[in-house]
Amino acid sequence: MSVAHPIHQSGFAGSFIAVFLGIVTCLGMATAARAEPDCGGEVACQVDGPISGGRVSGTYYVYLPDDVRFQQPVGAIFFLHGHRGKALNEIRNGSFRKLADDLGVAFVAVDGLQGSWSFPTSPRDLRDEPAFFDAVIEHLTTRFPVDRDKLMLSGFSSGAFMTWYLACDDSQRFAGYAPIAGAFWEPLPEACPTSTPYLYHVHGTSDKVVPLAGRALGGGQYQQGDVYESFEVWLRAAGLTLEDGKTITQGALNCTTWRPEEGALELCLHSGGHSVRAQWLKRAWMRLGMERGWIVPQTVGVTTSCSKATDAARDAGAANAGNKLKQAPYAC
Repeated sequence: MSVAHPIHQSGFAGSFIAVFLGIVTCLGMATAARAEPDCGGEVACQVDGPISGGRVSGTYYVYLPDDVRFQQPVGAIFFLHGHRGKALNEIRNGSFRKLADDLGVAFVAVDGLQGSWSFPTSPRDLRDEPAFFDAVIEHLTTRFPVDRDKLMLSGFSSGAFMTWYLACDDSQRFAGYAPIAGAFWEPLPEACPTSTPYLYHVHGTSDKVVPLAGRALGGGQYQQGDVYESFEVWLRAAGLTLEDGKTITQGALNCTTWRPEEGALELCLHSGGHSVRAQWLKRAWMRLGMERGWIVPQTVGVTTSCSKATDAARDAGAANAGNKLKQAPYAC
């Protein structure tokens, strides 16, 4: 019977212990680098920024799938509620939690002050929103395992208005943007002082709350912007026009994509009204991940075959936007 040499045994044991301690040390250092969170789930995280007077104060909620709580930092999808909405309702939404579980990302629901967002042309100016979101990102990434470079901002209705304006303020604040049923307000920006974002917009051709062409509010005192004209703000800066877009059909979505030298712009139309679906956020995250190199295309499982958009969806979209896309090419 052979007996292992004691030196070999101790050497192996020593190596094993060294590797184990190294792993534990790395995990400890990663944990120590983040402040211990006193919030999460349905417990709000309070943010107080550096500007006095409460102009950067607010709350957000974060949901993390169980299997990513103690792993390396993951991406995050931020979501902004509509007018008079509450972030708590979004964090309780089972579809959004399943979205986070399926993608292995954090889901972050941010609260507007008094249920509203203070974008440049909004009726209310309650908070310095760009500074507030910078503070939220700092607060989140120093307390939770979230990768600062893998953040996507989405929002619905009024939250989508805010999403467009944050992209216009600094497109690099988030890796990508996925607004749903909302764009700029009148007067639209002449230009945005930043590079073209990765922006994936979804809108219903039958939306009466925020029509594609926009509508007047407050007795005509305020005016939602036209979605196509909002896209033209970015397209002009990139030297493109609406007619340069190419359209594909993916299920119920007819998506027109423009390819500037940097960033990506996409408008997806569906035949429904004022609504939001978690699957649209998932699609945007997948698109963004492929553009940014986070996701290998073969793993996505999304059919991207090109075909002409249905005449009904095309005509409805054009009618709601002053026939702006009637001459746009509908082929890849």
